[in-house]
Amino acid sequence: MSSELAWEKRQFGHRARLALTPAQVLLMDGQAHAARAMWNQIHDLWQMTPKCRRSLSRMDQTLRQARKEIDWYGVLPAQAAQAVLRTYLQAWKNCWDGRAEEPNFKARTRSVMSVDVPQGRDLQIKRVHRRWGMVNIPRIGRVRFRWTKDLPVGKAANKENRITGARLVKDALGWHIAFRIQTLEPRPAPHAGPEVGIDVGVNLPLALSDGNHQDHGRVPRLPDATADRDKWLNPDEKARLLRLEQRAAHRKSFRKPTERGSKRLRSTYDQIKQLRARATRRAVDWQHRTTTGLARQYGTVVVEALTITNMVKSARGTTEEPGKNVAQKSGLNRSISQEAWGRTVTQLAYKTARQGGTLHKVPAPNTSRRCSACGFITPGSREDQATFVCKNPDCGWEGNADHNAARNVLHLYRTGHALVPAAGRAVARRTRGVKPTTAR
Repeated sequence: MSSELAWEKRQFGHRARLALTPAQVLLMDGQAHAARAMWNQIHDLWQMTPKCRRSLSRMDQTLRQARKEIDWYGVLPAQAAQAVLRTYLQAWKNCWDGRAEEPNFKARTRSVMSVDVPQGRDLQIKRVHRRWGMVNIPRIGRVRFRWTKDLPVGKAANKENRITGARLVKDALGWHIAFRIQTLEPRPAPHAGPEVGIDVGVNLPLALSDGNHQDHGRVPRLPDATADRDKWLNPDEKARLLRLEQRAAHRKSFRKPTERGSKRLRSTYDQIKQLRARATRRAVDWQHRTTTGLARQYGTVVVEALTITNMVKSARGTTEEPGKNVAQKSGLNRSISQEAWGRTVTQLAYKTARQGGTLHKVPAPNTSRRCSACGFITPGSREDQATFVCKNPDCGWEGNADHNAARNVLHLYRTGHALVPAAGRAVARRTRGVKPTTAR
């Protein structure tokens, strides 16, 4: 193999926490609000302009003229303003390709505050300490950020290994910077590890076909309306969250329907967001650590092709046909959303590829109802949520229900039922004469 084929370009992101002073926070908030308002005005201009006159050059010219006439546009750097226009046009392209919905108006309180730094040379990154680095933000100055990953800066930076840009994002825990990194790395050799089937669940987050289950120990036994909605918080944090929610409900009771919330109410909401953001960060950290270990250990990972949006639909029904067990279904939907199965599969996809492994998807129907030992679907085998007991008189296999589903997932792949993407959707590739219910 030639040296050109042994190397490949890789683009990824890295997010780090910024340590801003109160004055710098005000400046960053001003830039973010200016970028949001500019997005809204571009959206209005797009809606008013006839389709035959919509073009990048025409809208860019209008944007340049607006920056000269509107004073507060000067808070936002010129490169960041151009990035807002490009992001808006890319949002329409994603909509036309069927990858996203139409871009819409960005409200002040419900939008993610962000500012783009499209050119990496403006950042001037330098490491100053084992745990801290310095980055230059246009119109802000030098800012410290948490150094948790080696970045291609200084002598390590070149044409192939460099930082191409960054995006400043604010969440409930403060401002963060997301670097866009481009590297040239050797192509990984094929992973020689074993095959494994994975079944995602609520009682057991990741059940593996070989019995090496991954459990974070924070999931309730049965998902229902009283299930723990904040399993990633410790008891003190849960008690504080409950007090804040009660305080917010009390203060909200004094607000009229058309009246804006008070500063105290907004402050209480901010504290609730901080606790929930902390729980989300812990959940994402567990997912990253777990998926990294699985990608290093296994060469072939097989998962179910789940349509999660359909699984978390409400069972409320309509006035004419009301739903049944609405509260229990609501608790189950909440537990499924907290586990973030889609994020787990996404992490497994790129991490297995980086280790030289592969990720495959198989059809999801009947994987939890079929016995992994005899291959038959017998009514009554899943009477218990956590245990599978085969009612086939000739079998009688008994074990964990999620483990049984993981074995079925791996068996579907081995019998040629993997899904391959074609024309934007997944189609089944089956081996002639082999049925998924074939016993092992």
